[in-house]
Amino acid sequence: MDKYEQLIEKIRRFNKEREWDQFHSPENLAKSVVIEAGELLECFQWNEEYDKQALGEEMADVFTYLIDLADKTGIDLLEATDKKMDKNALKYPIDKSKGRSDKYDKL
Repeated sequence: MDKYEQLIEKIRRFNKEREWDQFHSPENLAKSVVIEAGELLECFQWNEEYDKQALGEEMADVFTYLIDLADKTGIDLLEATDKKMDKNALKYPIDKSKGRSDKYDKL
């Protein structure tokens, strides 16, 4: 079992021990991702300085909910990310997008 699979099992066990799966519908987990992403933004709210530990904890919260959402919906998050990166490479070819922040339809 690799590190990612071990983490999935740890999250499953954590939720099961607390009987939280009843609250973790895909919709609720998606909402939680957005809520935690908002908390992630709080790390940068008033200036560009940030507390690295607090930032890491907020990132971990977002990641945990994403992993749980992927697990509940049967999506292999690593595979989905790999495929999306391939798709993004086609949408944002280096020769058109290098050094630019324009959306793909504006390149």
